[in-house]
Amino acid sequence: MTGKNLAGPKTDVLDLGAVFRALADEHRRSVMTQLAADHSDNERGCNSFDLPISKQTQTHHFRVLREAGLIDEIDYGNRKGIRLRRADIEKRFPGLLALLEAEPSGGPLVAERG
Repeated sequence: MTGKNLAGPKTDVLDLGAVFRALADEHRRSVMTQLAADHSDNERGCNSFDLPISKQTQTHHFRVLREAGLIDEIDYGNRKGIRLRRADIEKRFPGLLALLEAEPSGGPLVAERG
């Protein structure tokens, strides 16, 4: 079954501010952390991310990631696939995916107060 690719912005116009705004949300950052860690870059279903939020909210988060240029969404009609734009991100923002991959799965590191 062939889907319609819902593409984000072209690589040369990816905006760092839009990327940072997209990554500011913990759920979107969790999705990106999982995608960055999976170097096979296979397409994944929206439900494969185990997000503790409604389907409608998930749809919003995936749209924000797509509009920031971080993922492609493939619309199959009754479901959507998600694919990381690894090459585009690495070209425009070298090292960003390595930072995401290094983030602990529980969220950002919190400095201990002494």
